[in-house]
Amino acid sequence: MPVISTNTHRPPSWLPNGHYQSIYPALFRTVNPSYQRERLTTPDDDFLDIDWSFAKKNKTADKKETAKLPTTLPPLVILSHGLEGSSTRQYITGMVKFLTTNGFDCLAWNYRSCSGEINRQLRFYHSGETTDLEFVIQHALAKGYTEINLMGFSLGGNVTLKYVGENGANIHPAIKKAVAFSVPMDLLACSRNIEKPENKIYLWRFLKSLKPKVTAKAQQYPEHFDLNKWKYVKTFWDFDHVYTGPLHGFEGADDYYQKSSSKGFIHAAAIPTLIVNAVNDPLVPYQSLPADVIANMPNVWLELTQSGGHCGFRPDTFSHKDAYWSEVRALTFLTEP
Repeated sequence: MPVISTNTHRPPSWLPNGHYQSIYPALFRTVNPSYQRERLTTPDDDFLDIDWSFAKKNKTADKKETAKLPTTLPPLVILSHGLEGSSTRQYITGMVKFLTTNGFDCLAWNYRSCSGEINRQLRFYHSGETTDLEFVIQHALAKGYTEINLMGFSLGGNVTLKYVGENGANIHPAIKKAVAFSVPMDLLACSRNIEKPENKIYLWRFLKSLKPKVTAKAQQYPEHFDLNKWKYVKTFWDFDHVYTGPLHGFEGADDYYQKSSSKGFIHAAAIPTLIVNAVNDPLVPYQSLPADVIANMPNVWLELTQSGGHCGFRPDTFSHKDAYWSEVRALTFLTEP
């Protein structure tokens, strides 16, 4: 499909650039959907904490008539969060609240080590890890869902798109659509981009979050995890070269990035897929997106908004109560024929 450049997202004037548009929601937006937590035991004896939120029932419906109808589950959206995020990040909770208000069940899952408790196995999670997403999808299928949509943000967007591309035409027929926001489809380009002086605050924040997990993992597996190597970690590339790559079977950072970037898989996507990135995203340079590949695909859309930052997209005016532009855009895509 043609790559779309749009001005349909219009930020408030008091959020003048991509940094403000990224940071403001993360610091000042609070949304509290109703979650029901479930812990899944993975095949390798680890665990994943997943949070369910269910579609709000129509209070005006005739209960007697409703009772006569066959029981069917609403469509489900499985949401994947960003690096060092969780199911409680505002871009997840805002989307969950909006989608459940509009007839969708939601499953927001937490990657290993991201639900507030360190995971049991030696491995963590990473940008190309799709086996845990597959495990979560299979769990949803076992619950009886026959219509499942996938949605990811930032790192979770890369995981989502890689999963869709890996499965190609063999993707489960219950999986209908995929949506991804602020996606680092070229991991090397994004890793190097965050090293720029104007982005060092993001780099510092992420590394600050990762170090306690490295420390905890070194205590769990002292014979496999060398905490002394942290002194070599100054950038994302360093972290992925020292820890992420070797820990997950890659030769190093470059091998990890090459094998995990969704830009190398998106050409095989066989379901309707929407990718939304902001031109002013401070973390993901829009030039790194595979626009030339997507332009020749019949069922993948790349929508480039001029504003929105990284997982931001607060609108100047709300077309729906408290809903961000990204949430309205996602609902439109999921509900159109």
